[in-house]
Amino acid sequence: MVLFGSGTLTMPNSTSKAITYDPDLAPIGAAMTATIIPTSEGSTAQLTVLGLLPDRGYTVYAYDKACGATPGAAGARFQEHLDPAATSATPSTDPRYVNPYNEIWLDVQTDDAGTGTSATTIPFVLTDRVPHSIVVHNGMHIPKGPSQAADIGAPIACLTLSLR
Repeated sequence: MVLFGSGTLTMPNSTSKAITYDPDLAPIGAAMTATIIPTSEGSTAQLTVLGLLPDRGYTVYAYDKACGATPGAAGARFQEHLDPAATSATPSTDPRYVNPYNEIWLDVQTDDAGTGTSATTIPFVLTDRVPHSIVVHNGMHIPKGPSQAADIGAPIACLTLSLR
């Protein structure tokens, strides 16, 4: 099962697959492309961004619902094994669920032109339950400790994924 998303950031509307919630940090006209592809080791997730702020890091996760008019429309971070206590309003902070082996984490660092690429291998293959979006956060890097799991910054952009 391959997931793919590509689009140019617009303000939220009913047809856009790529949305900015904060044009100062994720400018209208910036572009994002993402893929999640099964491999012999699990799956590979890749993100390419063009036109974001130059020389800046962004925290990026896969989410369980498609992008919508508000950041909360994307639901909660996608987890292979769901934390029963997690919601879009109260993200999981339990290290049994919040880790790069159970979620899809993508830090992306832009160059002086605002372009960046990030890739990660996750140790699971997507089956009947898949992420439906990639959400870019204001945080400059993914927190490494469980106590920092919810400290990722506000959602600033979203890219809807679909089956390919």
